[in-house]
Amino acid sequence: MNHRVIALAIATFAAVASQGAAAQGLRPSGAATGGGLSRPAATPSITLPTPSAAATNAPRQADFIVAVVNSEPVTNNEVRSRLARAEAQLAQQGGTMPPRDVLAREVLERLILERVQLQQAREAGVKVDDFAVSQAEQGVAQQNSMTVDELYRRLARDGMSRERFRDELRNQLLQQKLREREVEARVKVTDLDVDQYLREQQQGADASTMEINLGHVLVLVPENATPTQVAERQARAQQAADKLRAGEDFAAVAREFSDAQEGKSAGGLLGLRPADRYPELFVNSTKGLPVGGLVGPLRSPAGFHVLKVVERVTAGVPTTVVQSHARHILLRTGPQLTETAAAARLADYRRRILASQADFATLAREHSQDGSSKEGGDLGWANPGRYVPEFEQALNALKPGEISEPLVSRFGVHLIQLLERREAKLTQREQRDMARSTVREKKLDEAYATWAQELRGRAYVEYRDPPQ
Repeated sequence: MNHRVIALAIATFAAVASQGAAAQGLRPSGAATGGGLSRPAATPSITLPTPSAAATNAPRQADFIVAVVNSEPVTNNEVRSRLARAEAQLAQQGGTMPPRDVLAREVLERLILERVQLQQAREAGVKVDDFAVSQAEQGVAQQNSMTVDELYRRLARDGMSRERFRDELRNQLLQQKLREREVEARVKVTDLDVDQYLREQQQGADASTMEINLGHVLVLVPENATPTQVAERQARAQQAADKLRAGEDFAAVAREFSDAQEGKSAGGLLGLRPADRYPELFVNSTKGLPVGGLVGPLRSPAGFHVLKVVERVTAGVPTTVVQSHARHILLRTGPQLTETAAAARLADYRRRILASQADFATLAREHSQDGSSKEGGDLGWANPGRYVPEFEQALNALKPGEISEPLVSRFGVHLIQLLERREAKLTQREQRDMARSTVREKKLDEAYATWAQELRGRAYVEYRDPPQ
């Protein structure tokens, strides 16, 4: 039984992915800028199940308690309702359907964990504004290519009222806020973590999925060379290698010592190309080297080689991306300013800007509560993955010059304008930052699993009659 498949099927309807948060909507891949930013909650990702006559028209049994979580009951009807959605989801995805009692037990365990988290959120004073629920509601409708009214007509056919659906969305957002606060602080990504990830990617990649740019110094050895000539050529190659290891400029050394054409014309650089287009000797000898690493002299039939890893693109890390240039206005929320009030204020700013009655940059300098306000809200050029999911989703939906509707995040409400887009080549540092983000995602998943297990272990859970 693949319990991960079961959990994912349930999660598509009932859970928000575990993620951190940030005021400006930026991922913490590097030093914080402006408002000191990290990762917020994504819009709940919900795929609506196909209406099922069995699910909607089955006679409803008398309800009973199947478990008690810290004195709060979980009922059989709760399990049945979630179970019907999980079964419909698995059927829609074409997944293997587990035995119903196994799936029911999985659903019950998830409900218990959700109940524990909601109790913890209430104790911690975590709250979710109605505006955030409405934003999530709109996001779910968009994900399913329908309007909000169409969404609720569909849910009504499945026996779910608007109030119940909004309650579920609110609960998911409460859990998300709790996870952001409790889990994110546990995650630290070091340079050693990134190095290890890149090594693993490199070792697991074959020559057709990895690109490298090598610096090359070649000292030719003539055919039928005498031992003395070979020794002299080897000594010359060793001299070049020693200079490079002492920190001398590679291009200068290549021009002085290399007999290869690129040594004179391109500073010894062979250019970024798939690894399978390099000689096997070059690939094997540099495979374990970091960027900047040197190896050699190496002997081949042509002579002696000294190699430097100038650039490496590992499988899964792109060399070029589409960057976005955006600006935003951030209003932080709290006791003096609710999300609803902040959204109304930003909606008024948007109306004034579109009517040419106000300037975006001026409003940002006057009202934005983010470090970017001094620059008129300008966030600069950003690679994919820099912004948190809902921020990036809203940005991706814009055309240059367009302004988003107010967007809520963990630290406030934003108004976003896309200025322009461009295609750009990633630097080694930017590729490394993308790898850092991937490592952080993995660590967040691990930290969430540990935290959830600890929270579940501290809860009092009494099982009653099994769900039916």
